[in-house]
Amino acid sequence: MEFKHITIAGSGVLGSQIAFQTAFNGFHVTVYDINDVALQSAKDKINILKGRYQEDLQASKEQVDSASDRISYYSDLAKAVADADLLIEAIPEIVTIKTEFYEKLNQVAPDKTVFASNSSTLMPSQFAGATGRPEKFLALHFANEIWINNTAEIMKHPGTDMNVFDQVVEFAKAIGMVALPLHKEQPGYILNSLLVPLLDAAELLLSREVADVETIDKTWMIATGAPKGPFAILDVVGIKTSYNIVKAKADATGNSEFKKLAELLKTEYVDKGKLGVATGEGFYKYPNPRFMDPDFLGNQ
Repeated sequence: MEFKHITIAGSGVLGSQIAFQTAFNGFHVTVYDINDVALQSAKDKINILKGRYQEDLQASKEQVDSASDRISYYSDLAKAVADADLLIEAIPEIVTIKTEFYEKLNQVAPDKTVFASNSSTLMPSQFAGATGRPEKFLALHFANEIWINNTAEIMKHPGTDMNVFDQVVEFAKAIGMVALPLHKEQPGYILNSLLVPLLDAAELLLSREVADVETIDKTWMIATGAPKGPFAILDVVGIKTSYNIVKAKADATGNSEFKKLAELLKTEYVDKGKLGVATGEGFYKYPNPRFMDPDFLGNQ
């Protein structure tokens, strides 16, 4: 089956990016979220993305306007998936929320619809039963700022139909991604198997009061030549996402250091609305974060 109508469930930072990237490459896209407030926020994000595509990809105004016109918005899940060939789920990294969503989704989605999760840390086998169609379910994981960092990790679980897997690989290529097939489940896939330990280590250094945000980032950037440090990366990922991941680890393991870190992220950042680039402040203030200053890597 050729995918033509794509539904994106969840219109946060990455959900909005997936929606626009897909529409930009000629697909009809429907964005689903829980209420009109969330959908208005999605529309605002799409408008920002139009400017980014013009700036970063030299896309024309006509191209981005046309892409935007191919996106529709619904808070009614049944209407949002009525014509969907593929649904990409990009809702919060909380097991109970995802499980309940898939159970509801299976009741209203057409039999043809393939489900794909953009989860960055959870495995498809955790939700395969809840989908009611395990053979048509897999993971499709994107990196943030997907129009630039255009990786698409496609990961099957033991029950995924290989034809479905191959179709999703081809879809990823069709929307301008470099398709990266994973043939065995791996927590964190490839990207986050490498990235999450770095981010965890940086956050734990902060929580232990070993060093401050700027010193930790500066160390990584100077020593490795990386353009961003771990806290600058976390601001792009979103501190709410990081908090959810850290809290899940704390709850699952009882680890006191992760509990302390989760509390720090909650009280000093999440509760204060400092969620990263999307809100204008996280570990840094935007649009002119300190790590972009010419003297940031100096010895002042």
